[in-house]
Amino acid sequence: MPTKKTANIYNLQGRPTSKTTLPNIFTTPLRPDVIKRAVLATQTNRIQPQGRDPMAGKRTTAESQGTGSGISRVPRLKGGGGRAKFAPSTVGGRQPHPPTTQKRIVKRIPRKEAHLALLSAIAATASKATVKSRGHKITNVPQIPLVVTKLPS
Repeated sequence: MPTKKTANIYNLQGRPTSKTTLPNIFTTPLRPDVIKRAVLATQTNRIQPQGRDPMAGKRTTAESQGTGSGISRVPRLKGGGGRAKFAPSTVGGRQPHPPTTQKRIVKRIPRKEAHLALLSAIAATASKATVKSRGHKITNVPQIPLVVTKLPS
C-alpha cells in the first residue's frame, strides 16, 4: 500500500498554517492511456449523427431502356426528354455512398475503466511534473496540490 501524502494548508497571504493528510485517491497510479480513452469517449457524445434519406434520388419513374437502342443503359425518365435519373452518376440521382445514421459514432468505455480514468486524472493533479507538462505555469506555486483556506488563522 502506498504511503499517505501530506500537504500544507496555506492562508490567503501564502503562509502555511497547518498540515493535512491527502485522501487515498492521490496515490492512484497515473494512467494517461486510460484518461485519453475516457476523454475521447466523452468528446464523441457531442458528434451529431448525419445521414441521407434512404429514398433520396429514387423517387422517380426512371427505368433503363435496355440494350439495342444505341444509348447507354442509364435509367431515364419516361415520356420523352431522355433525362437520365436515379443512377449515382447522373444529375438528380442518388449519392453513391451516402453517410448513414446507423453508423456508430459514440465510443463507449466500461464503467470501471471510466472510474479508473477519473481517479487517475485526480491523482495527476498531485504530480508537479504532470501539471507542468500540461503547460501550466507553476514556478511560484509552493507545492502541488495547493491547499488554501480562507478561514482566519
